[in-house]
Amino acid sequence: MQLYNKYDKKTLLKKIEQEPFKRITISFYQYADIEDPITWRDQLYENLEDLGVLGRVYIAKEGINAQVNCPEPSFEAFKTYLYSHTFLDGIRLNIAVEQNNKSFLKLTIKVRDKIVSDGINDPTFKIDQRGKYLSAVEFNQMTEDPETIVIDMRNHYEFEVGHFENAIEVPSDAFRDQLPMAVDMMKDKKNKKIIMYCTGGIRCEKASAYMLHHGFPNVYHIEGGIIHYTNTAKEQGIPNKFIGKNFVFDERLGERITEDIIAKCHQCSSPCDDHTNCINPACHLLFIQCKSCAGRYEGCCSDECRDFIHLPFEQQKELRKGTNFGANVFKKDGAPGANVFKKGRWPKDPGEKKFKLNKPKGD
Repeated sequence: MQLYNKYDKKTLLKKIEQEPFKRITISFYQYADIEDPITWRDQLYENLEDLGVLGRVYIAKEGINAQVNCPEPSFEAFKTYLYSHTFLDGIRLNIAVEQNNKSFLKLTIKVRDKIVSDGINDPTFKIDQRGKYLSAVEFNQMTEDPETIVIDMRNHYEFEVGHFENAIEVPSDAFRDQLPMAVDMMKDKKNKKIIMYCTGGIRCEKASAYMLHHGFPNVYHIEGGIIHYTNTAKEQGIPNKFIGKNFVFDERLGERITEDIIAKCHQCSSPCDDHTNCINPACHLLFIQCKSCAGRYEGCCSDECRDFIHLPFEQQKELRKGTNFGANVFKKDGAPGANVFKKGRWPKDPGEKKFKLNKPKGD
């Protein structure tokens, strides 16, 4: 059996559009000891593919981290299969706040060293010694105390479009960097009540364990993250203290929690919180773009990228050679109005060029 996807995006989209059923977008994770991740990966792929499940799954010796969508008619069979594994029996499944059949187009399951890259090499660190879970009600009650500290353990571009009231940002794109940064930021507040949160719970669970490991006695984290909190708040009719949009790592790029728009278009600074990827395949920058700028720039992040996509295809290929464009995100460097691009690949000076458009590589 072929244990990988063999179709291009256009074909995958067409297949999903022709499906006669709805798909349910789900995320789940579990820290557990998996002796043979490679073998289990292949077994998992076969079973999920048989159920028509699409999505992105990471497996490691420390557990599983999954974001998938499942055909609605297969949902109960999907749960039964997951719960048939002892370490997944009864696992919480976070149902997406906003559903979209196209949240995932293919099934990808990868074996990694860790399900969350944390940079922790301390053998005395224990993930099972973590902070206390807080329900939505308990979170709301605890945050009524102005002395309670709420820390967002997501990337800057997630925080930018939505976060909990009065939450503190740990300004980095890498979780492995955020962990020591959070410890340092809170070093003078060790005895305060500290609540950590993330999208679905996996990062803040490890972060709360890391804080406890470094001597913080009163650490909590929201059970199931923003997604479970929001669904619970709706079900129980309690106030939702999250403001704006919850960024998600699938084709949707976000789900609306409140109507508040707290971010700005990265091109014209008008109110906007819609993330997109630059349509230029030699860029693919993740940034916020309003509808007006999307029209003006033809879905690109700059005039230069717009010019690039109109070049002959062979010239584009030459200009793209030897460069990895897969992980670029737009961010602020802390100075007002100073827009820079991650990893130093993009210009800080508007006059600096990304591409040598008049001289293809090799000439």
